[in-house]
Amino acid sequence: MSSSSSVGAVRTPRETVELLLHTYVHGRRSDVADLYAPVVNIDNPWVREGMPSEFRGDREALRARFEQSEQLLSFDSVRDVHIHEGADPEDVVLELRFDVSVLDSGAKFSVGFIWFMRIVDGLIVSSRDYANPLETAELAKLFESRS
Repeated sequence: MSSSSSVGAVRTPRETVELLLHTYVHGRRSDVADLYAPVVNIDNPWVREGMPSEFRGDREALRARFEQSEQLLSFDSVRDVHIHEGADPEDVVLELRFDVSVLDSGAKFSVGFIWFMRIVDGLIVSSRDYANPLETAELAKLFESRS
């Protein structure tokens, strides 16, 4: 996947976000990694205790993480999307809600997120991701019950 939306043109941050959401729902999770810079920083400040709260690494390591999650969850739809562009055009705040299915049980969940992203030359270089902790706790209970 190229960072260009047409020959010679770099995607805008908004176009990158729109492609990111489209790829989560309609593409392969491994393709989501192509929207990130070769080296990326991702923080998850509200993640549950015992889970990694940050990722500092290269795109291929991120791709491997996305591929693992693809074995567990299906992102069925995205809704309630609000893209906020700030004074710095490379900074984007994204509000959204994913409707997901747990693949082995078919259980359905809806999880709200807020992502603070820095997008340079059409690629995500950093993201601070907040998921609704009450909703993710319900989802986590399902996975914990299988252990």
